[in-house]
Amino acid sequence: MEMNQSVLMNRDFQKETDSGEESKKNSRPLVASGMADGALLNQERMNSSPEQIPNDCPASTNQTTGVGGTSGGDRGHGGGCPRTLVVQQTSLEQPRETWDKKLDFLLSVIGYAVDLGNVWRFPYICYQNGGGAFLLPYLLMAVFGGVPLFYMELALGQFHRSGCISVWRHICPIFKGIGFAICVIALYIAFYYNTIMAWALYYFLSSFRPTLPWVTCTNSWNTPSCTQYTATDLNRSWASNSTSPSEEFFIRHVLQVHRSPGLHHLGAVSWQLALCLLFIFTVVYFSIWKGVRTSGKVVWVTATFPYLVLLVLLVRGATLPGAWKGVSFYLKPDWQKLLTTTVWIDAAAQIFFSLGPGFGVLLALSSYNPFHNNCYRDALVTSSVNCLTSFLSGFVIFSVLGYMAEMRQQGVEAVARNAGPSLLFIIYAEAIANMPASTFFALIFFLMIIMLGLDSTFAGLEGVITAVLDEFPHVLVKRREWFVLGLVCVCYLGALSTLSYGGAYVVKLFEEYATGPAVITVVLLEVIAVSWFYGMPRFCNDLHMMLGFSPGWFWRVCWVAICPTFLMFIIGSFLAFPPEIKMFNYLYPPWTTVIGYCIGVSSLICVPLYMVYYLLSTPGTLKQRLLKSITPEPGDSSLILELFRQEITFPLLPPTKEIIFQGHPVSVSWSLNGFGHCAAVAYSKCYLQPLCFVGAAPSLQLVVAELWHCMEADSGEEERRSQPR
Repeated sequence: MEMNQSVLMNRDFQKETDSGEESKKNSRPLVASGMADGALLNQERMNSSPEQIPNDCPASTNQTTGVGGTSGGDRGHGGGCPRTLVVQQTSLEQPRETWDKKLDFLLSVIGYAVDLGNVWRFPYICYQNGGGAFLLPYLLMAVFGGVPLFYMELALGQFHRSGCISVWRHICPIFKGIGFAICVIALYIAFYYNTIMAWALYYFLSSFRPTLPWVTCTNSWNTPSCTQYTATDLNRSWASNSTSPSEEFFIRHVLQVHRSPGLHHLGAVSWQLALCLLFIFTVVYFSIWKGVRTSGKVVWVTATFPYLVLLVLLVRGATLPGAWKGVSFYLKPDWQKLLTTTVWIDAAAQIFFSLGPGFGVLLALSSYNPFHNNCYRDALVTSSVNCLTSFLSGFVIFSVLGYMAEMRQQGVEAVARNAGPSLLFIIYAEAIANMPASTFFALIFFLMIIMLGLDSTFAGLEGVITAVLDEFPHVLVKRREWFVLGLVCVCYLGALSTLSYGGAYVVKLFEEYATGPAVITVVLLEVIAVSWFYGMPRFCNDLHMMLGFSPGWFWRVCWVAICPTFLMFIIGSFLAFPPEIKMFNYLYPPWTTVIGYCIGVSSLICVPLYMVYYLLSTPGTLKQRLLKSITPEPGDSSLILELFRQEITFPLLPPTKEIIFQGHPVSVSWSLNGFGHCAAVAYSKCYLQPLCFVGAAPSLQLVVAELWHCMEADSGEEERRSQPR
């Protein structure tokens, strides 16, 4: 690219301004693209001739020219002619997308954390482990394990503004395989989690009729064991071999598991469920294809509507006969169960999977926050809302279970024998069918289930999208819509096995093995990498610069010692007591356990594979490779931390400031000119000037790369001088 007029950079910032304005009129602008703080800044370099270089400095490869002028050195330190790098941001658009409103972020995090497990798993786990007594281990595990992990991930994502893959370059490069493992786990979740929403959508569409189809026993899918039992039909007895119309509707009509003998022969794909899942993924695609600005608006509906429905169902359930019988069963404490290990294991697992650290979602969502956003307060608020929602759901579920027990003249424990999706699609569906205005309550209930699932799917896929786009910005940033379309298609094709007649068995297998142990192991490695390798002093300094205060000793002890112990406790319990999987009347054969472990290991294998790849591809001796593998790579964060991530205090900074960057003294000069705020960064023989921006901070990758190159060159020269001749 040729210039019509050459502009020389002078010492005086006003002259720099005039030069910049003249070059702006007479030269082609620099092209900047990418995402903020870590994105690539693409620059067209201009050819310069020796006579264009000021101060009688000879032309050399050390001199770099940028838009708006020919670079030359008149501010060197020490002997020789300094290098100058001129970078100018010509676009007023913020390179990295951000949330439109703070509530968009909060609702997205709450929608992700509050999912289907809060509705069906917590109430069942609570009454199974001592009722009200279970709340004690649950709260202890939340305070010392779940919330600290939740806070750590929000802080990491917000500070480094990167997804779960590229963030490890700035923490501990050899652990980058954790990011790839998280993406694989997220794909496995997408393969089965959305199938549950397809079931709910089928129920929702089947509810548009005066009489719900799971009320009667006269349908083609019913068996002689079907027993229609209503609140007005008190003369009919409920036998041990009786099956309800709702149970047969779910098992024999929606899932059709009676047509599959087991995992060894899944059978054909149900075309009805395939269409329902296609609709679900279509909604998901058009909600996340444009980024968080789109999904941040959708969650205003999907995250708030479930709370409205829960309140309506709570009021309705409290007025049913026998409701308080169920509630008392839910909360009645059994303190003896606190002496068993199972209760503490279930409490730890429940709070961990409820808050959801380790899935890359919190890193991704918080990376779009302003740098000084109070993520500490966000962590406390969202985790508290999540736990309270789980507790509220228990009242909603057990008030209805008490009503069912009253109607069947059974104990609540007999009615609540089903856990997981069966609790919603069989027991609760049957209770709704026997209520007045059953069609209305069925519609809002299954719509709530769909909304709860959509929130988690939005966030889960956004975690993958952000991670991959941050890792490969050159190729994918401008092709986000196509990448999201390809990702959604892969998830749909991967979910087809869960839509077969034996698909429910596949869902259970994925739920038990593909995500649980794998994601807990990933989070354990993440905590170790941050607390022990990156270092707690460095991490706390990052938080201090970002939030204005350092974490207290409670958080530090949790991150260094308690959280790793908490996670190893869960992993050890899983290995010591592997779950015996049973669904309906099908007991999983031993060979399925091997398949389950293989699925789990297939994601974790990314961690050691990347470690080997990194050590083999890094030049140097083994000692140098190991040292580099645990040393954060020089990037934007150090300079951004000192220079551009202080939006509030920026006007108060002194005109010149000395900072330490990568162990070297760096001089920073600030000015305000026609381009906006400018910073001139000077180190030794390098003078990088002026980095101008208006509003949002631009990318510093090119500046940092040049600055780091200067430092390496100086270090190499010092080593050569120190060597004996």
